[in-house]
Amino acid sequence: MADNIENLTLELLKRIQAEQSASRDRDNEILSRLSYIESGLSRISRDQSLNYSEIVDDRHIVDKMRDRINRIERRLDICDDAP
Repeated sequence: MADNIENLTLELLKRIQAEQSASRDRDNEILSRLSYIESGLSRISRDQSLNYSEIVDDRHIVDKMRDRINRIERRLDICDDAP
């Protein structure tokens, strides 16, 4: 009877170890996937900031062009009186 209980206990411990090992493998896979997601999000954030920077640069260029056009119109005396 004692051998039977020991065998049953040993089998249960082996099953628990196998389940823990499977859980660890699953956790490692989840952490790996989470790492890929975080990397992807950081790339998206970086791309968005670069896009915003390009938009700001474009606005500066448009403002400079507007100023030049206004100066040309004033020199040619073809500008509107209203700003």
